[in-house]
Amino acid sequence: MKYLYITVLALVIFSCKNQGKMEMQEIQASVDSIKEATADSMNVEFEKQKVIDSMQIEMAKIQEAKIATQKEIVVVNRQSPSSTTTTTSSTTTKKKGWSSTAKGAVIGAGVGAATGAIISKKKVQGAIIGGVAGAGIGAGTGAIIDGSKKE
Repeated sequence: MKYLYITVLALVIFSCKNQGKMEMQEIQASVDSIKEATADSMNVEFEKQKVIDSMQIEMAKIQEAKIATQKEIVVVNRQSPSSTTTTTSSTTTKKKGWSSTAKGAVIGAGVGAATGAIISKKKVQGAIIGGVAGAGIGAGTGAIIDGSKKE
């Protein structure tokens, strides 16, 4: 009977040891997976930071180019005052828009064509004649307005 107790006691101790080893292996596996997840998130953060840094470098280059262009404009302005308007207009390109003469011609042609088509018995011929007459009158009116704006 003593041998039986000793055998059972040995089996209990041995199984407890194995269970302890298995628990340690599970714990180690958990620690390893946490380390791996942390390393992955650090890699992602590192990649994000690389992108941010490259964008900041590009923005600095653009800013330097703007400053260099502004310095060139200042140098050109100091060298020859007559080229000031040329340099300024090339850096700030504004759309001029239509002149009053062009606007008057287009509006007059439209109104004249519509009126001619409505009044005339021959619709197409009336629209053509009305459009030409309206464009002429509108262009003349627009030219008068352009002249008064210049003065």
